[in-house]
Amino acid sequence: MAVSPKPRAQDGEPAQTSAPAPPDEPASMPRERTFRTLSGEPVRELYTAADLPAGARTGAHPPADDPIGLPGSYPFTRGIHQTMYRGRLWTMRQFAGFGTSEETNERFHYLLEHGQTGLSTAFDMPSLMGHDSDHARSLGEVGREGVAVDTLDDMQTLFSGIDLGEVSVSMTINAPAVIMLAYFVAAAESDADGRQPVLPERLSGTIQADILKEYIAQKEWCFPIDPAMRLCGDMIEWCTRRMPRWHPISISGYHIREAGSTAQQELAFTLKDGLTYVEQALERGLDVDEFAPRLSFFFNAHLDFFEEIAKYRAARRIWAREMRETFGAKDPRSWQMRFHSQTAGVSLTAQQPLNNIVRTTVEALAAVLGGTQSLHTNSYDEALALPTEDAVTIALRTQQMLAHETGVTNTVDPLGGSYFVEALTDRMEQSAYEYFKKIDELGGMVDAVKLNYPQREIADAAFALQQEIDSGERIVVGVNSYVASDEQPIPTLRVDPALEQKQIGRLQAARARRDGAAVERALGALREDAAHEDRNLMEPLLACARAHASEGEIVESLQRVFGAYTETPVF
Repeated sequence: MAVSPKPRAQDGEPAQTSAPAPPDEPASMPRERTFRTLSGEPVRELYTAADLPAGARTGAHPPADDPIGLPGSYPFTRGIHQTMYRGRLWTMRQFAGFGTSEETNERFHYLLEHGQTGLSTAFDMPSLMGHDSDHARSLGEVGREGVAVDTLDDMQTLFSGIDLGEVSVSMTINAPAVIMLAYFVAAAESDADGRQPVLPERLSGTIQADILKEYIAQKEWCFPIDPAMRLCGDMIEWCTRRMPRWHPISISGYHIREAGSTAQQELAFTLKDGLTYVEQALERGLDVDEFAPRLSFFFNAHLDFFEEIAKYRAARRIWAREMRETFGAKDPRSWQMRFHSQTAGVSLTAQQPLNNIVRTTVEALAAVLGGTQSLHTNSYDEALALPTEDAVTIALRTQQMLAHETGVTNTVDPLGGSYFVEALTDRMEQSAYEYFKKIDELGGMVDAVKLNYPQREIADAAFALQQEIDSGERIVVGVNSYVASDEQPIPTLRVDPALEQKQIGRLQAARARRDGAAVERALGALREDAAHEDRNLMEPLLACARAHASEGEIVESLQRVFGAYTETPVF
């Protein structure tokens, strides 16, 4: 299947931690509107088996033997909120980032003006890998796949003119996530551009930070697995204490699916990663109900419409059961799986790119009918380049049309009770537990990753799918069937190469005006704390950020203690 680079995956920000509710939390009262079909037929909030013609009752409650229960009730198969989108629509969170922080700040303002309800930040490859923009390995990559952020100055500029106490922000970064969170907290607490300082307690959003899936699928890392897991745990612990409106990790199946996994593998490996982070937090002495309500997930929305819906339903059910029965969570919010979804970048084709609008629409509809809390829809041109503003607008309008024109938000869980969907959900759940058993036999998820078990499973699945496409057994419209011989190129976004030198100049200017001695003291203190495994590194990282140490300097300081990582070949 000849497709060009797939779009960068973002992390999600579903809702809810503790009062006051973050901006993404669906309201408990229905939206003020009449719920009717296009033809004027009234639509009730919920349908159950009692509404079938053979049923004698027509009330809102299901029969006692209904196996799937009600939305908003354990095990949340039908959704985590009682009213779902009748109460409040999902957050429409388009992924954005390119060039320097000035350019991305302009795009953020553009998206907010066009109806986006949350910001999501894409970082460039050097930032994702922990390199400064003037590092030798950054050449040609600065600002290409996302925004370049080297220092606190860049983070301040990125959110210039945006009230961080009102707008929720998600950040897609993993290996150096603790550094970017430190920059974000330091930027919010400053009074740059006349902005009022915002303390950590008021910040709402998500940082991806799921390091296990990097070793499994995404392949962006800075440190060996064990110290990387420590940094992830430090962030979860610190955010639990200091950032009650923040999701300190978005456990991400998206990248696992983009690497070629099946839906079953995406479900199983993602949930097992999440359960591993729960175990780690408990080992640190945190109470499960302290942190579990603010764990969030990030799933792929792929093309097999009903399979995707079943995947989301099974995920909620498994998570609820494991949190309540295995980990003893008492707070119902700890049982609720909140997730963001993004349409499948890997499904987009460079051939006949306008066809991608249809693919994205089907995938977005699956996410909505599956009960997502927030959604990113890919732009049709992302198999060719970063999206143009026109393509981004169409992607956002896709969500808005689903929300306001199709009627799919009028009733809660419209596919609940479908024989096909319920059978698929059960099979998804069974497959996940089969994988859990195998991973436990290998010593748990960290050991399984070190042994390349999930990596091999994904590689085998990807190979099998590609064979089906190459043989024509699986049709991809415009690629191996219905091919057009007279395709015309479409306009694509071009990132000005001069932006790389502009960013390098920004970095060098930031180094020149800072207090070099203060930077060295902060980095030295960070290394000292890193050498002691019982010390949480968030505060020394914040000190480095406030001193204007660069991301690359911080990563290199930690590597002097932790070492670097070399991947073991899968085969």
